[in-house]
Amino acid sequence: QVQLVESGGGLVQTGGSLSLSCAASGRTFSSYTMAWFRQAPGKEREFVAAISWSGRMTDYADSVKGRFTISRDNAKNTVYLQMNSLKPEDTAVYYCAAAIFNVYLRDRGRYDYWGQGTQVTVSS
Repeated sequence: QVQLVESGGGLVQTGGSLSLSCAASGRTFSSYTMAWFRQAPGKEREFVAAISWSGRMTDYADSVKGRFTISRDNAKNTVYLQMNSLKPEDTAVYYCAAAIFNVYLRDRGRYDYWGQGTQVTVSS
């Protein structure tokens, strides 16, 4: 069992930056592919970014490529999402997700564990 707790959301102006963190419980964090998804009001939850258990593979949605960076620190059981050049369309609840040794980084259905989410609001 893995428990995920996100932090770092908030309100920022267009063009600003935010850094999200997701702290995971358990001793096998280094075996999990970690991802960030987001859900805006009235929309489906969508893939944002993912990083493999080793950190060697990363993937980004086209909408955030070049602006967001995912990273992980296995010693701290934490995954991060650095968000730069934020736009109003980035406004959503951001969720952290985990799946053991998952190679289908974008597939929402492959992730077994989810955090409660953290709100990110970008004002225009």
